[in-house]
Amino acid sequence: MKLVTPEKVQELRTALYERAKREPKHRFYSLYDKVYREDVLAHAYALCRANKGSAGPDGVTFDDIERSGGPGLMLAQLAKELKTKEYEPGPVKRVYIPKANGGERPLGIPSIRDRTVSMAIKLVIEPIFEADFMSDSYGFRPERNGHQAIAAIRESIGKGDVWLVDGDVSKCFDTIPHDKLMKTVASRIVDGSMLALIKKFLVAPVEDERDGGRRTRPSAGTPQGGPASPLLSNIYLHLLDRNFRRHVEEGALQGRLVRYADDFVIACPAHPEREKAWATQFMKRLGLTLHPEKTRLVNVNEEWVNFLGYRIRRQPNGWIAIDISKKAMVRIRDEIREITRRAYLPMEDLIHQLNQYIRGAGEYFRLAGSGTLWGLDRFVLARIARWSRHKHNHRLPEWSLTRGGCLYREHGLAKWWRPKRPARAPAWVRS
Repeated sequence: MKLVTPEKVQELRTALYERAKREPKHRFYSLYDKVYREDVLAHAYALCRANKGSAGPDGVTFDDIERSGGPGLMLAQLAKELKTKEYEPGPVKRVYIPKANGGERPLGIPSIRDRTVSMAIKLVIEPIFEADFMSDSYGFRPERNGHQAIAAIRESIGKGDVWLVDGDVSKCFDTIPHDKLMKTVASRIVDGSMLALIKKFLVAPVEDERDGGRRTRPSAGTPQGGPASPLLSNIYLHLLDRNFRRHVEEGALQGRLVRYADDFVIACPAHPEREKAWATQFMKRLGLTLHPEKTRLVNVNEEWVNFLGYRIRRQPNGWIAIDISKKAMVRIRDEIREITRRAYLPMEDLIHQLNQYIRGAGEYFRLAGSGTLWGLDRFVLARIARWSRHKHNHRLPEWSLTRGGCLYREHGLAKWWRPKRPARAPAWVRS
């Protein structure tokens, strides 16, 4: 269930947003005291609790906090430390999670107390920068999602923007320069205490699990894992969005830039060599790098373009096809295979684990073609037939299990294919 923002916290956020929207050049100078407000910290903790997550380097879990009487004592201590400016973020535990392309992504896990302060910072400064963000920025923003980014690209292609720059930023979150990021934040915030607090999180020591827990201090990047980190990355990459739009308005460039975090596409009506060259040079100015091999120019009349796990192409009849990308499909099938290899599971537990995965991944990939989703349903049924064969030591898969809709009707197996419904319109549409 979605948490409801307390009335006073919402009033604060609304006031900050409206002031920022009304006065685009205003710089905010009294924000730090809002971070340690009792209601702000309490809501920040509730949001972190709802996101769950494992313990940080201190080993303290949410269950530990709840068993010891709740978060009241911790929040009071945080408020005191912040008010007296004695607060210092602790180390961040670095772990590695697999990526779709076979590599690994470093993820930073702060302690729960540090997550709470980071979330409080986000609650206070997010409305200010939301007033500035472009309407075609979709990643990690209120009421925005990947489906809307896909819809924006589809709309542009439908209008004739069939040439795409498929941008790939190399290690974006690890390489954002701290000095340039802080200057960007300071374009809207001149509260020195708030800026100092944000900087403390950027340089918090990192304990790498692969290096025996040795601590190092990062010299660049916004480590993924902290609640405020995606917002800080968006604040920095907004420079790309804003400058591209300015160049389009001046006639120097053409097209539409659609961005989701560090993934972006520039859709153009003609060959976009000029747009690609501009993006490459502008990224260098930001201290970032467009991957020279993975950044491609694609004509969607002739080939697919991959974006956020989907692939998009304009068919000869003019229909714009959206489907699951090949890499994402491999990942989906591997996950289903992994679950259905567990022959020791009773049927109820197998269906439960499959349903958890299918409902989550199926909700994200519901924009795919019906044929693809029906194919995944058939694949799941085939895997269950093979699971039953191994469980009962039969010679052949038990296809009888898959006939007549028994697994759906009697066991509640979830389906990949579901009736299409329109994407929810964003409540915060920015220009």
